[in-house]
Amino acid sequence: MTFTSFKPVLASGASIDFIWLSMGSAALAEVAAHAGPAAIVLDLQHGLWERGSLEAAVGIAGGRVPVIARCAENTPCQISRALDCGASSVLVPMVETVREAELAVLSSRYPPAGTRSAGGVRPLLGGVDAMLQKGGEVAVGIMIETVTGVENAEAIAAVPGLDYIFIGTGDLALSRGPGDPSVLEQDCLRVLRAARAQGIPCGLYTGSAQAARESFAKGYRIAVSASDFDVAATGFKQATHGIHAK
Repeated sequence: MTFTSFKPVLASGASIDFIWLSMGSAALAEVAAHAGPAAIVLDLQHGLWERGSLEAAVGIAGGRVPVIARCAENTPCQISRALDCGASSVLVPMVETVREAELAVLSSRYPPAGTRSAGGVRPLLGGVDAMLQKGGEVAVGIMIETVTGVENAEAIAAVPGLDYIFIGTGDLALSRGPGDPSVLEQDCLRVLRAARAQGIPCGLYTGSAQAARESFAKGYRIAVSASDFDVAATGFKQATHGIHAK
């Protein structure tokens, strides 16, 4: 089964750079894996991933780097679907309460530790015992992306079985609304402190390698160094800029 565990990366204490993939291309996943990030995120919530391309991307990239599936929503069905492709971690969006964080953990674990349904083509390739073993190695991450989530950050971070917290800065900014940017920064720092108090890594969405380095310097363990959409859009603009000038 294609599976490079994310848990040793989390336990290493090192900074963790994500490449974020939304375009739904298994070929781009291979290129991203070849670049050597700490992990790759396949965005099933807002991205263009279909089931076949998702399975192909994990099959191609998962033997080289940990692949994280950001599932579409916090439901047992969507979490199971994200993990059945063979991802080493699930990243659950829009978690606002302790109960929602507990649901994410339970849905990511096979019984008796959780409620995840057994099955899937890739998990069963090595048999039931291998499926259960790999299931126990899945890392569970949740996203805090709203003001309510920030207000409950300390309680959420204490949920047993949670491996890391990731801040969705874009949605958090929308939730907070227009105002002093320093308030958003304080929101993020509150989540960071809550995670560190529980000894789990905390990260946030950044748009570039420079922004990722700045976040690491502030104590965040996880950041996004690149996304396929931004790299493609920037590259195409640079390639065409001034080419038709006379």
